[in-house]
Amino acid sequence: MQGVADKVELRLGPALNTLDALLAQGEHSPFDMAFIDADKENLLAYYERCHALVRTGGLILIDNTLWSGSVADDPDHDPSTDAIRAFNVALHADPRVEMVLLPIGDGLTLARKIL
Repeated sequence: MQGVADKVELRLGPALNTLDALLAQGEHSPFDMAFIDADKENLLAYYERCHALVRTGGLILIDNTLWSGSVADDPDHDPSTDAIRAFNVALHADPRVEMVLLPIGDGLTLARKIL
């Protein structure tokens, strides 16, 4: 990335451990954006931690929220599918964000933190 490499902080490792470590260090609201693309059973846990870490007005992007259309397939009760369904319902009801689900790729949800 030209001109912004010093502004990007890439952290690789188990996501919940990494997010918990940031919160334990007192990191609250320092980030402009978070991108979640991890195991689906923990989506809500990742989201809650990212919400604490992203500043008001910042974005949380969640990948794979359409899950190849499986979220609309009622008989599909794969644990990942059920987790994404539950996450989508919870996010839609969250008054702390404005959100939109973009039907591109496998579904990309953008949540802008307002509270």
